[in-house]
Amino acid sequence: MKRIKFIDFRREYNFLKDKIHPAIDKIITRGNFILGEEVQKFESAFSHFCNTRYAVGVNSGTDALFLALRASGIEKGDEVIVPAFTYAATVLAVVYTGAKPVFCDVDLETYSLSPQDVITKITSRTKAIIPVHLYGHPAPMPELLRIARDRKLTVIEDCAQAHGARWRNSNGKWQVVGSGGDLGCFSFYPTKNLGCYGDGGIVVTDNKKLYRSLLMLRDYGRRSKYQHTIIGYNSRLDTVQAGILGVKLKYLNSWNKRRRELATIYNSYLKDIPEVVIPREQKGYYHVYHLYPLRVKYKRDELYNYLNTRGIQCLIHYPIPCHLQPAFKYLGYKRGDLPNSEKLAREVLSLPLYPFITKDEIEYICLTVKRFFRH
Repeated sequence: MKRIKFIDFRREYNFLKDKIHPAIDKIITRGNFILGEEVQKFESAFSHFCNTRYAVGVNSGTDALFLALRASGIEKGDEVIVPAFTYAATVLAVVYTGAKPVFCDVDLETYSLSPQDVITKITSRTKAIIPVHLYGHPAPMPELLRIARDRKLTVIEDCAQAHGARWRNSNGKWQVVGSGGDLGCFSFYPTKNLGCYGDGGIVVTDNKKLYRSLLMLRDYGRRSKYQHTIIGYNSRLDTVQAGILGVKLKYLNSWNKRRRELATIYNSYLKDIPEVVIPREQKGYYHVYHLYPLRVKYKRDELYNYLNTRGIQCLIHYPIPCHLQPAFKYLGYKRGDLPNSEKLAREVLSLPLYPFITKDEIEYICLTVKRFFRH
C-alpha cells in the first residue's frame, strides 16, 4: 500500500538545501538576527512581487491581519465583515482589536465572500471588510471593492492561502492579490504556497501612512530605540526566516504553475464522478491551488476515513464554520444562519496537492476515490 502525505516537506527541502544552508549560515555568521538586512531585502522583493510600494514583515499571518486592522484605526465599537467559512485566525484578528466580527456567507463556487450578502450586513458601525482568498482562488475583488469604495470602508485582504493568485481589474489588467485593497496580509506558515521554517507573515500596502504605522506597531511602537510613540507589539519577522523566504520566493511562480498543472490532472480524473464537485477557476481569476478542496455531496467523512486507512493523508478544511465555533458563541449566531458556509463545512475534503507530489500519486488518489463510490 502506498503512503502519500498531505505535504512531504522533505521533498522541497532536498530540492532547496544547497541554497537554503548558505543563506542561513550567512545570517548566523553575521549575527544580526533581529531586523537584519535579509528582512529588508525580502520586504522589497515581496512588495515588488505583489506590485505594491511597501511591505512590512511580521511574525505571523494572524499578526499581519491584526496589525493591519490596528493601523487602519479599527477599535472597540466598530464592526468588520468577515466570511464565516475561513480559518479562525481571520476572525480572531478582529476580536483582538475589540471590534465586532460580523459574519457573512460565502459563494458556493469560489468559497469566498458573497458580495450580495456583504451588502446586507453593512451598518453604520461597519468600518472594514476582510475578503479571504480561500484555498488559492481570489475573492470577487471588483465587486467587493466597488461596495467598499461607495461606502468608504477599508478593505484588508487575507491572502494567507493565495500567494501569487491574480484577478482581472476593471481595466482588464491582472492584479495580484494583496494589491487591490488598502492592505494585503500574508502568512508564511510552512504549509503555504510560500512558507518559511516556522511562523512568519507580511503586510503589503501602497499607503505611506499605513506603512509607517505598521513599522512602529510591529516593533514596540517605537520611533527610535527607546522612544515609544504608540502602543506597539513584538511582532517582527525573524531574519533567518526572511533569508529562507528570499530563497523560496524565486520559485513561487513556477511552483504555482505546477500546482495548477496538478489540479488539472485531478480535475481530469474526478470531473465525471457525480457524487463530487471539483474546484473551478472562475473567468477572470488565476487560481494558485493552495489546497485542492473536493466537495463531497454525501459520505464525506466516510470517504475521509477510507482514504486515510489506505495510506492517503487527506484533511478537512474546515469542519466547523466560524459562526458556529464555541469561541464565537457570544456573537449570537445559530445553525442555519449562513447556509452556504454550513454546507461547505459538511462537504469539503482536501486532497494532497503540493509542487513535489507526483502524477502517479495523484492518479492513485483519484482511483481510490473512484473505488470508494463504486463499492
